[in-house]
Amino acid sequence: MFRTLLIANRGEIAARIARTARRMGIRTVAVFSDADAGALHVQAADEAHRLGPAPAAESYLRADLILDIARRTGAEAVHPGYGFLSENAGFAEACAAAGIAFVGPGPDAIRSMGSKAESKRLMVAAGVPTVPGYHGEAQDDATLAEHAARIGFPVLIKASAGGGGKGMRPALRAEDFAAELAGARREAKAAFGDDRVLLEKYLQRPRHVEVQVLGDAHGRIIHLHTRDCSVQRRHQKVLEEAPAPALDDALRQRLHDAAVDAAKAVGYVNAGTVEFIVEGDDAFFLEMNTRLQVEHPVTEMVTGLDLVEWQLRIAAGEALPPDFPPAPHGHAVEVRLYAEDAAQEFRPSTGRITRLEVPEGEGLRLDAGFRAGDAVTSFYDPMLAKLIAWGPDRDAALDRLATALEETALEGFPTNLPFLRRLARHGALRALELDTGFIPRHAAALLAPPRPVPPGLLAAALSLPHGPPNAPWSRRDGFRLHGAAARLEAWGDGFQTSEHRVARGPHGATVDGAAPDAAGARLERRGDDILVTLPGEAWRLRPVEAMPRAAAAKDAGTLLAPIPGRLVQLLVAAGDEVAEGQLVAVMEAMKTELKFHAPMAGRVAATPHAAGDAVEEGEPILHLVPQPG
Repeated sequence: MFRTLLIANRGEIAARIARTARRMGIRTVAVFSDADAGALHVQAADEAHRLGPAPAAESYLRADLILDIARRTGAEAVHPGYGFLSENAGFAEACAAAGIAFVGPGPDAIRSMGSKAESKRLMVAAGVPTVPGYHGEAQDDATLAEHAARIGFPVLIKASAGGGGKGMRPALRAEDFAAELAGARREAKAAFGDDRVLLEKYLQRPRHVEVQVLGDAHGRIIHLHTRDCSVQRRHQKVLEEAPAPALDDALRQRLHDAAVDAAKAVGYVNAGTVEFIVEGDDAFFLEMNTRLQVEHPVTEMVTGLDLVEWQLRIAAGEALPPDFPPAPHGHAVEVRLYAEDAAQEFRPSTGRITRLEVPEGEGLRLDAGFRAGDAVTSFYDPMLAKLIAWGPDRDAALDRLATALEETALEGFPTNLPFLRRLARHGALRALELDTGFIPRHAAALLAPPRPVPPGLLAAALSLPHGPPNAPWSRRDGFRLHGAAARLEAWGDGFQTSEHRVARGPHGATVDGAAPDAAGARLERRGDDILVTLPGEAWRLRPVEAMPRAAAAKDAGTLLAPIPGRLVQLLVAAGDEVAEGQLVAVMEAMKTELKFHAPMAGRVAATPHAAGDAVEEGEPILHLVPQPG
């Protein structure tokens, strides 16, 4: 086994790899950018070395710097995690040339499966079912439009060289195709340096089901069962579970067999994931991810295996045991905590985490890349952590997850925590209504901004005793050392702060005149906090010393950058007339495209930036003046 491992990544996956390596007695070396000098993954390793400035292109994507550090520290192996260089065949080759083991598949498998077009051709040859589409080399607009018409609308345009939903756009009608093709090419070029695309038939309500595979260097390839990853936003996974529910035995076996056949077709070694889209009884190969997946913990929770451990063992030349794969036990569900505002079209957010508290207990696991006090910047993916829950069956796992989310506190900037709380309790999720359109279909219930705690429920919460029974602050008879029995109080839940008139008397509190009403709610004191939960909703309340007042409203015609990023497209010029709601600019930040629409009809007065410019938070994208009258 390796004595020293360099972890060529950051955040929660780097910290997670370090935990396994430490348990195995392997010394770990972390790398970091200037933005991550004090990050959790740096402290989790035995030693850490600076790569360079914050942008990934100058740090985590610098294979030459990473290999130089590996040589200097005596690392015998490099684990790439996921993202960054994990599916870079050139990096795998460079590791081999330096005599350093790459913890992943060989470069040929990475290349074959890294190209969606090439992987589809290989799968057809191997007898693995694929979605009808076009995977050819000709990339001119006319050829692509011709094949789109042959496939039949709606069609899905996908970046040939990438994944993670980047460069993926549906064209629902023929008249939409040219615009969606241009957008997909632009996203693909920005994300992968390659604007080639492929086309596929766009299935209406497909499930996203994947199979975890392991292959050793001795020619054995096995599956580790299925996962369902259908609940997605912007083609990126939000909730994953294992095993994939509601599959009949015959279809499940076909998926297992097809995944193993796909891996055998490229002589796969190490951990990988074969992804399928499933609609009814049909299952089609989607792609193969030649790395560890973000959602691998749910497979670990139901198999009892440590996939990182087996990645390291396979990379060191060990064979898979003859009793693999173990049968799945129970059910596991994972959600991804993101620095993003779900109510604002999942817009990424940045800031400093002022509070992060996640419950611990049986069947719960947190894979985190941040702690309270850490800053979240615009340079990297907005994922903060993953919360995983296991139960003896699916309902028990979802109940445990929902309760844990309701007890979680994550404050400092907008996050998707309110959205995840609603998702975990949603009746359609419990009823197995699983497909990739789940979130858009239930957007009204899932994406509305969190409402303030109702006055009657707040009154019930404030009527809870606080402190020893005989202490003055536990009395509810109106006793006050200073001030009147009724006063204005501000209460916050990490997302919003509201001001209320609170009167405390011998029978409890009233809030804005409302008597205590805790029907259907659970109330609990947690130190200075009060945890208030209703089905699908939760507030973790604490008193706010001073009620913040709203800043002066900004000019309604000025569009401002919400976070630092790059202006990738400016669709209007000074003097242009625009309609209300018209798309006027596109910005990229935290691996996400942010679209700006005109807030009103008017004329473009100025465009302070050009396409390609870096834009800081709060800087104007453009200025509009309203149409007269």
